[in-house]
Amino acid sequence: MGEVIFWLILLIVCIGVEVATMGLTTIWFAGGALVAIFLAVIGAPIWLQATVFIVVSLVLLFFTRPIAVKYFNKDRVKTNVESMVGRQAIVISEIDNLQGIGQVTVGSQEWSARSAEENVIIAVGAVVMVVAINGVKLIVRDISREQLLQNTSQADAK
Repeated sequence: MGEVIFWLILLIVCIGVEVATMGLTTIWFAGGALVAIFLAVIGAPIWLQATVFIVVSLVLLFFTRPIAVKYFNKDRVKTNVESMVGRQAIVISEIDNLQGIGQVTVGSQEWSARSAEENVIIAVGAVVMVVAINGVKLIVRDISREQLLQNTSQADAK
């Protein structure tokens, strides 16, 4: 009977931690503890209970966690810095990676910026797209130049 109580306490603790954190961290072990409770009730040896607990927990973790994370995080709204990637910005100070200078505004915020391409200098007033974030610097690509190249190639095609 002591084994059943042990697994029951472990089950309650795992569920409690999961409810408190909502991080999909311990729910898998709660599933393993639940199966171990059934084994303890039917009198299986403790080594079998522990083995099945570990196996069931790992199987649940590896096979269902990716699906659960995708399902539970589908409506998650990107916040703060994450939301910068994909946004357009305007260069307010020339971006030159070699000199380590450059600033852009995104909305009403000023950010240090570097070009995604190493040997490209981006002039003041250019429209850029934020492609990544490195520390506190936005990594940008000059889309005004890309648009100019597209317009030129379209005009040449005509």
